[in-house]
Amino acid sequence: MKNWRLYLIIDPELYPQINVFEVTKEAIAAGISAVQLRVKQAPSRDFFHLASQLTLLLQAASIPFIINDRVDIALACGADGVHLGQQDLPLEVARKILGPNKIIGLSVNTVAEAWEAEKKGADYLGVGPIFPTSSKKDIRNLLGLSGLKKIREATSLPLMAIGGINLDNAAAVLQAGADGVAVISAILGAANLSLQIKKFLQVLS
Repeated sequence: MKNWRLYLIIDPELYPQINVFEVTKEAIAAGISAVQLRVKQAPSRDFFHLASQLTLLLQAASIPFIINDRVDIALACGADGVHLGQQDLPLEVARKILGPNKIIGLSVNTVAEAWEAEKKGADYLGVGPIFPTSSKKDIRNLLGLSGLKKIREATSLPLMAIGGINLDNAAAVLQAGADGVAVISAILGAANLSLQIKKFLQVLS
């Protein structure tokens, strides 16, 4: 996870105009490091079918595939792991269900949450929001680069920074201690997704 420089979060409810399968294929070809599928409102059956398709596609390319929130979907489709928020299923319960070999990431916003996540066995942390973002409505305390640095000093876990990250600030986020950046709008909202990913990878190299 230390080499997950660019972690794409695909949210088809936030960007209903996208073809998730085609976006994923394009992201793979452009060199994406890891992919997360985030679906909050769709029926479980639809989520499962979509996740199963992406599992086959991403595993064939040896790219980690993470499901947001839904431990049951991650287990059923054979994804590489799950990403949990602070209000989702407790990490230790998810670990019991998924077993020791699946990846479990946890969103954190404070040093205390980072400590707790490491103690409970998280594999990586999603740290944010770093900057203002339009991708989530329930915005917690903005961390900025200084908040990211504090969490970096508090844990040895891989850190994926998220929230308002773009081509102009991504390098500074890595310099502040992140191992990689998680991006939604700056890639899914781009006119040329493939070119945008390549630009990000250049900035992050």
